[in-house]
This record gives sequence, C-alpha cells and structure tokens, in this order.
Amino acid sequence: MNWLTWVFILSGVGLNAAAQLLLKSATRSLSSLGPFGMDTLPSYLMALLRNAPFWGGMICYALSVCVWIAALTKAPVSTAYPMLSLGYVVVTLAAVAWLGESLTLAKAAGIALICAGVVLV
Repeated sequence: MNWLTWVFILSGVGLNAAAQLLLKSATRSLSSLGPFGMDTLPSYLMALLRNAPFWGGMICYALSVCVWIAALTKAPVSTAYPMLSLGYVVVTLAAVAWLGESLTLAKAAGIALICAGVVLV
C-alpha cells in the first residue's frame, strides 16, 4: 500500500473517532432534561438538533464514510478493516484527555492488546 492509502485509512479512523467524541460531548447538555425515555425523547431530539457538537459529529461521520470508500478502493479490506480498531485507542485516550474519563489498568491492557493485534495484521 502506498502513503495515500494510509492517509485515507488513518483519516477515516480519525474522523470516526472525532465523531464519537463530538457526539459524547453533545450528550453532556442532555442531562438537564432528565432521564432518557419515550416521554423525554422529543425534547432530547430538539436539544440535539440545536447542538453544534452533534452536527460536528454528524459531519465527521459523513466525511469518514467518504474517506473510507476511498481507502477501500486502494487497500484490501482484510488489511484496512482491522485498522478501524485503532479508533478504540484514539477514542479512549482522547476521552481521558478531553472528557476527563478514567484510564483503568484493564483499559490500558485492552489498548495494548488492540495495538498488538493491529501490528500483527
């Protein structure tokens, strides 16, 4: 695979991870609406539609699909698809740094196993 293929693959992973983080950020403002349920669903939806991180996440998802299609035109799916697991690593580390989530020993071990698996592929 050439460098451009790797750019597509890693960009797809990065955009997908960004989408996850933005959507999580969008949900933070929803806690004031009470517990999620069928009765609160309309207010949740309206709050999301007015939420910039929600739309940023949706745009990142759309872009990630486009970039991923480009990657799949250049790389075997058996090589490209396992690279998506790097998103677990990126999201976990970014969630610790940006969202203040904790990194337990079990999570760190899981990240190490994922990285080892990607290297083997």
